[in-house]
Amino acid sequence: MRIPPSAPRPLNPMAAAGCGVVSLALFLAIPLAGAADPTLGDLPSPGEGRWWLLGAVLLVQAVTAVQVNRRPEVVLPLVAGVPLVAAWFGPNAAFSTTAVTLIASVYLAVVARMRRPRVVLPAAWLLVATAQACNEVRGGALALPEALLAGPAQALVVVGLPLLAGSVVAAQRDARDAREQEARALRREQGALLEAAVSQQRAAMSRELHDIAAHHLSGIALMAAVIDRRIDSDPAAAKEAAREIRQQSTAVLDDLRRLVGLLREDPGAESPVAALEAVPELVAQRRATGAEIDLVLPESGTDGVGPLAQLVAYRAVQEALANAAAHAPGARCAVEIGARDRDRVQVVVRNGSPTAAGAGPGGGYGLLGMAERAQLVGADLDYGPTAGGGWEVRLLLPREDPSLAASAPPIPEATA
Repeated sequence: MRIPPSAPRPLNPMAAAGCGVVSLALFLAIPLAGAADPTLGDLPSPGEGRWWLLGAVLLVQAVTAVQVNRRPEVVLPLVAGVPLVAAWFGPNAAFSTTAVTLIASVYLAVVARMRRPRVVLPAAWLLVATAQACNEVRGGALALPEALLAGPAQALVVVGLPLLAGSVVAAQRDARDAREQEARALRREQGALLEAAVSQQRAAMSRELHDIAAHHLSGIALMAAVIDRRIDSDPAAAKEAAREIRQQSTAVLDDLRRLVGLLREDPGAESPVAALEAVPELVAQRRATGAEIDLVLPESGTDGVGPLAQLVAYRAVQEALANAAAHAPGARCAVEIGARDRDRVQVVVRNGSPTAAGAGPGGGYGLLGMAERAQLVGADLDYGPTAGGGWEVRLLLPREDPSLAASAPPIPEATA
């Protein structure tokens, strides 16, 4: 996991221990190497001051490297600068053992993503180059001009190789972290899409339930009022109203069953979808409750209007008639369906001014549902009061294939 820059990074005791073990092994092997090969150069003897000084430098480097992950900007120059003490006060051929801890420190600092690498790494290279050149010159191995060339070259190897390796590892880690973050983002996006889909389904269900309740239950309420007024004066009309209530109740149950059927997971289940051809039957049901409704149908049919758009139109007519019955009782209504032009079909529901007190202002959910449905199929919805004190709802439906308008069969006329 990528650690934020502000968080304290963990120590690296294992890295320090490893550097200490390797450095100590090389340090203890110096006498053996000098005895086996005298040509190795001026190696310090055990107990000699240079020997103890080199051991102390190696120990300080190993202990300091513990903090390289936590404070690389301070630790790396310190690890690179401590060998200057041994190079100045005790130059010897074993000075190269100080590069062990330095190589590990550069690698760990690069992997830890130090904050100022462009300053720290050149500073470390300069310190290493200076120490190498100082050791060569003071130890008598090379002259000053040669040491000024050899020191920077050796420092470039000591600093450059771990820098390259650390950069590769850091890049791989960053790529892995980026993939993990992308995966988490995708999971969050999928969760958000799922929540949005559930919300849309809930909104669709609420619109369907509202339409069912607004249409059928308002009709049942009107028929119940007829029964109450005529049960003594006109028993036959009251019985007819009771039969209409039974039919409306059955229609409510059928619509609810259809809505529940849409929620089933059976892909083979088929549910009929209300279309513009069902508008005359809808008007006939309203007329049976005593409502006065004029129906104007197109001479040609409505082919080219998709099934979803036809459902939107059907629900708009249903909602508009239910609103008229609830908020403008006694008002005469008109339903007009016709081709506005070659590309669009127009559905208009208009009612006059009420002749009795209505239910008062509604909650606006029916109009909101109309607008959401119209937006879903790319239709234009307009509604508002008319000059005569009534209300009008106008819906323009797009045709999927305008060429079908001329050959479409007519919509059947409603029966009173």
